[in-house]
Amino acid sequence: MNFKHLHYFWVTAKAGGIMRAGEQLHTTPQTLSGQIKLLEEWLGRKLFQKSGRNLELTEDGRLALGYADQIFSLGAELENVVRLPRGVHKVLDFKVGVADSVTKSLAYRLLEPALNLEDPVRMICSEGKFPDLLAKLALNQLDLVIADEPMSKRMSVKAFNHELGSTPMSFFCAPALRKTLKGDFPECLNNAPMLIQGAQASIRQQWEGWLSRHQLHPRTIGEFDDGALMNAFGRKGRGIFMAPSVMEADIVEQFGVEVIGRSDELVEEFFAVSVERRITHPCVVAITKTARGQLFS
Repeated sequence: MNFKHLHYFWVTAKAGGIMRAGEQLHTTPQTLSGQIKLLEEWLGRKLFQKSGRNLELTEDGRLALGYADQIFSLGAELENVVRLPRGVHKVLDFKVGVADSVTKSLAYRLLEPALNLEDPVRMICSEGKFPDLLAKLALNQLDLVIADEPMSKRMSVKAFNHELGSTPMSFFCAPALRKTLKGDFPECLNNAPMLIQGAQASIRQQWEGWLSRHQLHPRTIGEFDDGALMNAFGRKGRGIFMAPSVMEADIVEQFGVEVIGRSDELVEEFFAVSVERRITHPCVVAITKTARGQLFS
């Protein structure tokens, strides 16, 4: 492979077009187009397609861009490491994705050990839908994905689930709302305003079954994919909300709410998904060790 051709493709994809890439590379659009065409011929795949007056990446182009990102990122890292003074440790990049259904405060507790390593770490953290993060993991754009469900065996991604632990769920509400509830938990949920996780959250199916078994009928006034937003509504007294019991103390302190009850029947599990079957990445080792030995023990 001619890496000059790959570099031209990479800059064009990042710049969003031939003209802007040509300005950055100080070359003509004709020369740039010709170099990218040679790369496409060598790969036997189209990397760009026209969309009106613009260029957009094809599926093969997006795949190639993921690898190009890694190649040129590693090249820059190599240059930086070689030029480091003797005795200075290089910074370890740790690229992690967090499913948007994972409570933010819990995500912090899970990831924090990675920043406590002896060698310096630069954490590059992104949030998104679990399937989208798995796609990035498959392209080696992420080292790890944190989620509240395991990767399904039906997914065509070569990766492995590493269980971090599980926790029952606790129910919270603002003090003013607590005074209006009638009866003990869980009967006090009847006809009470409820804020719940979105339909894609792993706890939702358990929640529906739990309500049916206990013959409870709260008033659902909001569904949230973003747990932080749900907690913000709960803080203002808009409804009761549930969160992992392992985070009780943090939630009470941060949001000024009260714990009104707990249920061992509602259990949320957490997983680290990695391309490694046997964990060797030092950041992932620290995360799994702390989660299993302290956070969820």
